[in-house]
Amino acid sequence: MDKKMGMLGIGALVLAMAAGNAMAQERKAEEAPTRAQVLDALVSNAEREVVPAAEAMPEEKYSFVPSNGEFKGTRSFAEQIRHVAAANYQLAARILGEKLPAGKVGAKSETAPDSVQTKAEVMEYLRGSFAHLHKAVNSIDTANEVEPIPGIKGVWEKTRLGAAVDAIAHTYDHYGQMVEYLRMNGIVPPASR
Repeated sequence: MDKKMGMLGIGALVLAMAAGNAMAQERKAEEAPTRAQVLDALVSNAEREVVPAAEAMPEEKYSFVPSNGEFKGTRSFAEQIRHVAAANYQLAARILGEKLPAGKVGAKSETAPDSVQTKAEVMEYLRGSFAHLHKAVNSIDTANEVEPIPGIKGVWEKTRLGAAVDAIAHTYDHYGQMVEYLRMNGIVPPASR
């Protein structure tokens, strides 16, 4: 009886290990995100920081520029947001291999069209830029992520993966400035509440 129970116990252990191994492999395959999913999640994270920060500043403060210190030539709060959005549109177009969307970028590089002025217009422009950036990063796959983009100079800048990383890093750079502007106006940034 003991031998029989021992063999059954070993058999059950082997089956349990095999089932556990199969489940772990299945779980691992389910959990492994694609490059596009990783990039899209990073864009979403940046969007969740920037959009509420842009909404938090009252419209009458959108023209705020720091003045206590060395701030000559510094962008206003609205210009920070418009700049981020214009860069998002430009980098998304680069990733997608498309021309810039008509009316989405101003006369100078990384500037918004002059028609984007009110807080409502700035917010719509910002949200649209993130939607375009989501579309772009979701087009990145293993076949095209480091394929050179024609007409772009530099090492990493000329790849879709590089442009996506640039868009995310650039957004956070300006988010940091937006946070400072909010705090200079006595507003606690939404992410810090």
